[in-house]
Amino acid sequence: MDATATAPFLRHFRDLPDPRRHNVRHVLADILTIAILAVLCTADDWDDVVLWARARQDWLKTFLSLPKGIPSRDTFARVFARLDPDAFERCFIAWTSDLAKAMGGGGGGDVGNGDVGNGNGNGNGNGGGDGGIVAIDGKTLRRSFGHAWDRQTIHLVSAWAADHQLVLGQLAVADKSNEITAIPKLLDLLDIKGATVTIDAMGCQREIAGDIREKAAHYVLSVKDNQPTLHERVRKLLDEARLEKFAGMSHGYFEETSAGHGRIETRKVWISDEVKWLGADLLGQWPDLSSIAMVESTREVPAKGVSIERRYFISSHTGVDAAAMARRVRGHWGVENRLHWQLDMTFDEDASRIRKDHGAQNFSRLRRLALNLLKRAPGKESLKGKRFRCSLDRDYLLRVLSQ
Repeated sequence: MDATATAPFLRHFRDLPDPRRHNVRHVLADILTIAILAVLCTADDWDDVVLWARARQDWLKTFLSLPKGIPSRDTFARVFARLDPDAFERCFIAWTSDLAKAMGGGGGGDVGNGDVGNGNGNGNGNGGGDGGIVAIDGKTLRRSFGHAWDRQTIHLVSAWAADHQLVLGQLAVADKSNEITAIPKLLDLLDIKGATVTIDAMGCQREIAGDIREKAAHYVLSVKDNQPTLHERVRKLLDEARLEKFAGMSHGYFEETSAGHGRIETRKVWISDEVKWLGADLLGQWPDLSSIAMVESTREVPAKGVSIERRYFISSHTGVDAAAMARRVRGHWGVENRLHWQLDMTFDEDASRIRKDHGAQNFSRLRRLALNLLKRAPGKESLKGKRFRCSLDRDYLLRVLSQ
């Protein structure tokens, strides 16, 4: 039964090349299985993995080969440091793709109970339907440097399926500035047809917008000063239109208010498809730019007063559906509080000192594997509680792995 439970997971990784050529004492499938089971059971480094595996050795022997017993800490560290991260990523994406299909497609959920006002636009159409939101964002492994005098850390760019709350894929880059080159490579690995890809200002690049459209997907890109001409024209057009109450201008409007943690936040969204006013020169540079949006967030915190922030976006979606735009923007924010925050709080990722060769990014992939599984796991416990439950209940652990 235990071997049957692990088989659906392992079949996606059976073609993963073994980086070892000589003195192979342990089966790669055993090493992978132990690693993911241990991470599900609260292991946060290789010492934890070995400690957990030795405590569960008799049970592990019932469905793993273990010809030489439990691998040592150095064996785990060496194998994962040398494991081809691109090959590991392809296996990961194949697994998450099947996971997403099993969960059903599309949808996007609600963004709240705000009121919609339509101006001259009626919010009709979103440019070909909505196949879900794929948020792309980066995260630095803050303690992945090798020496105190060399603070070069690893930066990971992840694709997050906001509707399913799944990590779809990730790539490592030297630093945040290299996200621009990593995003197209990550997009090439993913099937994003019909989805809406959201990216922050770093990824607001003409080539990236073109890549997204070539893959039959839509984009919503945050616009800031790294694209000075585009930002200035979008900001000026929307700010002036708002002052004039969008008189004679096709537009949509959406508003929602949320409260929690001692603060009240109101988000207002204006969207217009009259992009012709940006100028033919800009429209010729940005593939299928069809709408622009402004999001104004007003936050009231008793101890700090009121703060107001405005952000601007461009999109390939047609129409003036402000509620849909609000949902897409909110979906992108989820990558911070439902992915990055969870990796730090549940898996203590920021404190990890695994750093040799490919070790840091491959262990981070184990965390994301575990996160995807725990998100789907039965039970009302927190993710941290589910990890602890995995460490206590073997049947529950196998149910989590065999989803």
